[in-house]
Amino acid sequence: MATRDELVPPGTPDAVAQRAALPARAPVTDPALGIDVAVDRRGEPQHRLVAIGDSLTQGFQSGAVFLTDLSYAAVVAAELGWGDSFRYPRYPGHGGLPFNIELLARDLEQHYGATLSPWEVPLALFRARQLMDETEDYWERGPGSVAPDVAVFNHALAVYSWDLRDVLSRTAANLQARIEPPRDDLALQLVSNHIERAALRVYPHWSADTRQLTLLQVAQALGGQHDEDTDAGIETLVVCLGANNALKTITKLSVVWSDDDFRDLQGKERYTVWRPEHFAAELAEVVAAVRRVEARHVIWCTVPHITIAPLARGVDGKVGHGSRYFPYYTRPWISDDDFDPGRDKHITAAQARAVDAVIDIYNDTLQDAVADARRGVDGTPRDWYLLDLAGLLDRLATRRYIADPGARPDWWTPYPLPPALQALRPPPNSLFITGDGHGGRATGGLFSLDGVHPTTVGYGILAQELVDVMRLAGVEFRTPAGTPRPDPVLVDFDRLVRRDLLTRRPPQNVRSGLELLGWADDTLDVLSKALWL
Repeated sequence: MATRDELVPPGTPDAVAQRAALPARAPVTDPALGIDVAVDRRGEPQHRLVAIGDSLTQGFQSGAVFLTDLSYAAVVAAELGWGDSFRYPRYPGHGGLPFNIELLARDLEQHYGATLSPWEVPLALFRARQLMDETEDYWERGPGSVAPDVAVFNHALAVYSWDLRDVLSRTAANLQARIEPPRDDLALQLVSNHIERAALRVYPHWSADTRQLTLLQVAQALGGQHDEDTDAGIETLVVCLGANNALKTITKLSVVWSDDDFRDLQGKERYTVWRPEHFAAELAEVVAAVRRVEARHVIWCTVPHITIAPLARGVDGKVGHGSRYFPYYTRPWISDDDFDPGRDKHITAAQARAVDAVIDIYNDTLQDAVADARRGVDGTPRDWYLLDLAGLLDRLATRRYIADPGARPDWWTPYPLPPALQALRPPPNSLFITGDGHGGRATGGLFSLDGVHPTTVGYGILAQELVDVMRLAGVEFRTPAGTPRPDPVLVDFDRLVRRDLLTRRPPQNVRSGLELLGWADDTLDVLSKALWL
């Protein structure tokens, strides 16, 4: 008889149910997949790095896109010695878009201290709503309401919430058409059309022709910017997509499988996870488009197991010895004692396992695409690589594996943190970030306050993994003066630690970041409006 965590819910696609019965997927440790490719290295590509992706590539943190100079792509560009040439959008005002949870936390801490007394709660509520209103005004009617009209293509081609279909179909023209006249809504104090407003800072829109380009077509245009003596316009293209084809299962705590209208930009919004065949169909279109990009090297990232992210916290202990799963996954501020499955929104162990299983199928499909490209199944071998983000996060999973040795697969080994992160006290982990009550950090450090996106040092880990794959591909890293850097090329984590105030000194108010988020979600509906869309 099957145990509870070997089952999947009724309605789960057959392929997913079959995959769920298999052991945990082992990470891919050879980005080249054991397939050699002869690389054309004529000339110097004009664009050393271009990245296509979603919020992870955009540098989203704590509910907002803000510090885009600290995205993993910007960090890699700095290590290449190309940081001043790397073009990315800016979101300079009021903590970015749509709403910066860290900014709210620090503002409340500054005004009311680490603990809210009962008589301060109404004042804190008023101040929080005022902050939301100021943010709304800035981006809807103030300086942030107009996206800069810069007549060059960005190298960072990423928009939060984008899935495969969005990258295939969205353009500046259809984004602009979706923006409605702003109104000062006292009930919904969130920037209207914030995704479209954020996207228009990424997309080109300086002419009628550029307003019709998708992000993939922008990459094709960048790749074509080279002379006949250079093999490609782009040296390294990073493609990091697919997480949003499953992420809503934990942001909404709901599993709704895609249907036949998965290609429809409006119809797809009601789904939280894509069936394997639907994901494969859309990925095939993305792969075909990337094949048309003149890039010397292409790095594809796998989809992380999103059930590890601390936004969905497992409660009531593992379902059995050696299991990866908890009986229920709910919000991180709901304690085991307070959790009520009849009242609190959640997904079950069986649902979490199904989501992990379909992500494993997504990643097999990605791996096959890279292998086919390296073998040259279309007649042209390509220097494509696979960066296994799923395996990376699995090795950092505190509650799933690190704290439960019995659940570890045979292949599992802990991920070695860089020395600068090991020196932090405590060293960062994948738990939800909380303060220790004395100005420091008690737990977490790899995920920001939204419980989904990395902190600055978390992005640094991803940047280091990309650097390692690029070195395998033969990419030359240089000093700012232009001289080659010797191996090993290491990301400057000391710089990232200095910039990462959230990891060094997280907000201490309402006793912990968890209680603050619970209060904000109950009273302001902040997360469901901003993060969960």
